[in-house]
Amino acid sequence: MFKLGLLGKNIDYSFSRGYFSKKFEAEELSCTYENFDIEDISDFEHLLKTHPDISGLNVTIPYKEQIIPYLDTLDKKAKKIGAVNTITINSKGKLKGHNTDCYGFKKSIKPFLKSHHKKALILGTGGASKAIAYTLKKLKIKYDYVSRQKSDSVKFTYDDLTIDHIKSYKVIINCTPLGTHPNINSCPNLPYDGISNKHLVFDLIYNPEETKFLKIAKLQGASTINGYQMLVFQAEKSWKIWNLYS
Repeated sequence: MFKLGLLGKNIDYSFSRGYFSKKFEAEELSCTYENFDIEDISDFEHLLKTHPDISGLNVTIPYKEQIIPYLDTLDKKAKKIGAVNTITINSKGKLKGHNTDCYGFKKSIKPFLKSHHKKALILGTGGASKAIAYTLKKLKIKYDYVSRQKSDSVKFTYDDLTIDHIKSYKVIINCTPLGTHPNINSCPNLPYDGISNKHLVFDLIYNPEETKFLKIAKLQGASTINGYQMLVFQAEKSWKIWNLYS
């Protein structure tokens, strides 16, 4: 029996458990996948002790960065990104961190990119945003971060953004949880009038299928993408990694 799961907080809504359970049933695989909902990252060691048969994990909000000190090693991509969303556990109990978010994002956005998509705004600075930044760099798209507070890595606060700023960044990616079910009336505070039919707007959220953020962008003429395909791609990449290290 191959025991896998998702590590996170308040993750009952999660995509992963349903996706993998259906996959295992359809392919008649002797595997299980369950949610491991912990209140604090310090509970992780206790989780491993009480579930010594876990073969691998996905990691979601808010632990993609916090998990790193608990791992024995990181692969090259996870090390460069500074965030982990997949963990392998070998026969000796050694934990290795990987990042498949970058793969999932690249596969899902690349077909929509056009020659004028040269600059991107990344909304949010959490673990997922780091994988997005890594991928944009690989795609040779310049990017800047937007967050509630300025820092060395954050160029804009939401209050700083003007219509002209939005006009000059033709790709906008929401990496915040704003708009996730059940808080579907929330969205990032942007001057949406700057969005046009030249824009590509991506929301990592997949529930609801069309967030308020995407609805407004679509009304402005933008091409929009939700996070569902990114999740499918990253999940399948995680599955390959678990099998490789099992």
